Parts: sequence; structure tokens; C-alpha cells
Amino acid sequence: MIRLVTAENEHHYRDEMDQALRLRQRVLVQKRRWRAFAKPAARGIDQVDHKHAVHMLYMNGGKVLGYQRMVPTTRQHLLCEVSPELCRVEPPVGAHIWEVSRQCVEPDHQSPGEVECEIANALWSGLVEWGLQRGISNFIVEIEPMSLMSAIGLNFQPLPLGLPCQIDGQELMAVMLGFDQRTLDRIYEMRAERRRVLAEPRRAKRLHA
Repeated sequence: MIRLVTAENEHHYRDEMDQALRLRQRVLVQKRRWRAFAKPAARGIDQVDHKHAVHMLYMNGGKVLGYQRMVPTTRQHLLCEVSPELCRVEPPVGAHIWEVSRQCVEPDHQSPGEVECEIANALWSGLVEWGLQRGISNFIVEIEPMSLMSAIGLNFQPLPLGLPCQIDGQELMAVMLGFDQRTLDRIYEMRAERRRVLAEPRRAKRLHA
């Protein structure tokens, strides 16, 4: 099950958020060597962990096994603040465009590959469910070029924002991913089920940053 944590409900998820922050620090900084995100504190909180951020946690038995963060492009976000070199055009900004970052899966659940795919696909499913409910139509991500085909395979409509660049030894590029109901249907097909993954669904409302 996937839970959403915001500034409004974070006090109910203190332990889960601590797990999530330590997970992404361990995976992104210690394993992938992303020094741009390194912080002295073990949890690696950065300038984009502000009150407008929405944290998506994949939970199983009280443990956080997967994570990603969404922030509005109308507020401080990584593409503009940390890695502007990835964008060769006017940065896309709008209430319908959100940035997704810090995606990670618990290392102990990345082998065999089936488990990693299950968690990753559930996170993608939750992301698109959440976006469609709130009038969001595009996500900005920083991904490896080879991941473009995977995005297309999930019925995202990718628009590169610049050329690939080396960041901490990894080739990354900024891409805007358009999506619609066909994207969600394809992800459901990949997961072999149409059940929602978001916990405690609420009445859809648009987010105004």
C-alpha cells in the first residue's frame, strides 16, 4: 500500500518519514554516489524538502520499501535549483506540472528483479493515480537516457528538455512526461491488476501551489 505524506499530516507519519529519508539517503548517496544530494545528517534532507513537497511511501508491514517525492514546479525544485544544466529550454512551470525525484527502492528488495519491478510499478501507478485526480498532466523527471524507452512502454509521452549530462558519474537527462488515463491503464496491465494502490483515497481536488 502507498501512503501520501504532506506538511499537513506528517505528524502522523514521523517514524515512516524517518525510514523514508534514511532509505533515500542510503540508496541515492551511499549506493549510487550522488554527491550532489549528500548532507552531513544521515537523513539527507535537502532544499526541496519544503512544506509544498508531497512524499509517496510504499509500505509493507510497517516498513518503507519504496519512496518518491513530488514538488510543484511553481516552487523550489531540483531542475532549477540543483541541476539547471540539464535543461536547454525555458523550464516548464505551471500548476499542472510537478517534479518527481528521489525515487528509490529498498536494496534488500531489488533482487530478484521481480520484487523491484513490483515496487517500482506500484510507485508509478500511485503517481499517475494521484496526478490524474488532481488535474496534473505532466511530471518532470531526471532519468538515464535508456529509461526513455521504459517510459514510452508505460504510455508516458516523454519530451526531453535538454541533452544528457554527467552528474556524479551518471548520465542523466531532464524529461517532461505527459500522461493520461491510457498511461494508468498500461501500468495496471503491467501490474496485472486494476486495484488502486493509494491508501485512503479522498475526493479529488486540484492542488494550487
